[in-house]
Amino acid sequence: MRHRSTPDNQPPQRPLRLRGRDSDLVEQEELRQDLGFGTKINESYARLVNKDGSFNVQRRNEGFWNRLNPYHRLITMGWLPFLGLVVFFYILVNLVFTALYLLAGSDSLRGFEENTALGRFGEAFFFSTQTLSTVGYGAISPIGYLTNSIAAIESMCGWLVFALVTGLLYGRFSRPVANIRFTKKAVFAPYLDVNGWMFRIIHERSNQLIDVEVEVSLSRLETKPDGTRFRRYYGLPLERKKVAFFPNNWTVVHPIQPDSPLHGCTPEQLKESDAEFLILLRAIDDTLSQMVHTRYSYRYDEILWGHKFRPMFSSDAQGDVTVDLDQLDVTDEVPLN
Repeated sequence: MRHRSTPDNQPPQRPLRLRGRDSDLVEQEELRQDLGFGTKINESYARLVNKDGSFNVQRRNEGFWNRLNPYHRLITMGWLPFLGLVVFFYILVNLVFTALYLLAGSDSLRGFEENTALGRFGEAFFFSTQTLSTVGYGAISPIGYLTNSIAAIESMCGWLVFALVTGLLYGRFSRPVANIRFTKKAVFAPYLDVNGWMFRIIHERSNQLIDVEVEVSLSRLETKPDGTRFRRYYGLPLERKKVAFFPNNWTVVHPIQPDSPLHGCTPEQLKESDAEFLILLRAIDDTLSQMVHTRYSYRYDEILWGHKFRPMFSSDAQGDVTVDLDQLDVTDEVPLN
């Protein structure tokens, strides 16, 4: 069998694709950038990423446990709410078992010294705390199968509860967190012989982050020829998107060159297009040897035009460098190029 050969001067053939009325639209859709939010989010002032890094998306008709998501909530909530919740459930569990001991009868516990109802309640409550923690001082002891069964069940609950709380504490301490502090405002400032959109970040903890990488995307509303508006996303090239070490502050810069979607842009145009700058940062925590990440965003009304960041580090005669975190958001007015 003879095989046909392609002449050397012939261009390579494109892969076969669907041809027809909608083929160009399909190709455009395949090339369209999308961060996962879609193009239908077009309400005015619809922030996509909240300041805490969470997504501004409300879910409906979720299952109860999916909506509650207790492990995630207990791991990510603040320390004061977490400790308050632990104390609340500790007291609640002891109150339940205290009521069971008292309902079992006044002669179900040996060693009561108080004769009043309030005094007996107090003694039964502290007996419950001792049983739950398996301390068992021995001043009060259960009598009969019913009370001993209640005490046995409480001891088993104590093992489970303390194991659960210990696991949550370990998870909270070992959970990798970036602890990156962003400037409250981004700026349009002179950069070399052009202008640049920039923001500044710093690591708030003393442990080190390595291989820090930043991605910045612009989200804005655009109008189709038929007058409908849709949300479009642009990846913004950065002056430097990755650094090996991160001991000081880092000013992330997008140079506004002729091919930039921000070229010739004005504050009014950013407002009219409901522009938002979405930031994703990844790094490796050398303490835990794990990947950490954080998200942030700046909207059009969180940008200062004609400002530049003031240096926030200084050095002494011995060459020691000092970084003042209070200077992170300080800017000076400058004319744009």
